[in-house]
Amino acid sequence: MNKDLSSALRPAIVMTLLFAALLGIAYPLALTGVGQALFPAQANGSLVRADGKVIGSDVVGQAFTSDRYFHSRPSAAGDGYDGLASSGSNLGPTSQVLADRVKADVARYQETTPGRPVPPDLVTTSASGLDPHLSPEAAFYQVDRVARVRGIDPAAVRKLVADSVEQPLLGFLGEPRVNLFALNRRLDAFGAKPPA
Repeated sequence: MNKDLSSALRPAIVMTLLFAALLGIAYPLALTGVGQALFPAQANGSLVRADGKVIGSDVVGQAFTSDRYFHSRPSAAGDGYDGLASSGSNLGPTSQVLADRVKADVARYQETTPGRPVPPDLVTTSASGLDPHLSPEAAFYQVDRVARVRGIDPAAVRKLVADSVEQPLLGFLGEPRVNLFALNRRLDAFGAKPPA
């Protein structure tokens, strides 16, 4: 009986070790190599550098709170846009905490842009809490505030936003969107006056 058990266990142990090495080491290393060879920027996080320093990523949102910048959507990831705590808030539609936060955010936006409805993505979080995009409507909503604070013609800022709209993949996958990090970088390069 022991001989039958050992003859049955040996192939199971050998196959477990073989597939652990194959799928746990060789396959991930092969995919990492292919990613580094064919898509090095994406494989390394789509990092953006300025003056030799990493200042952000094209695929992870950042909090922009100054009125000189287009504001991102709120983030529920940790203290906001924390990649180590990526998740939504898990607050449902009947949550008073969520309702109070949204009301406060709507009131804050209506102070700077009165009489216009606030686009939903300016006051709601994304599922990951790391979304770097806004709808074009949410970006256009902020044009007057940004132009006023920076002392730039609103038409020029509106054109900058229009030029920053990314269309759906293949024309039908996804929604039109604006990458806020890229838009704010273009805004800084636009030659705006320094902060007062």
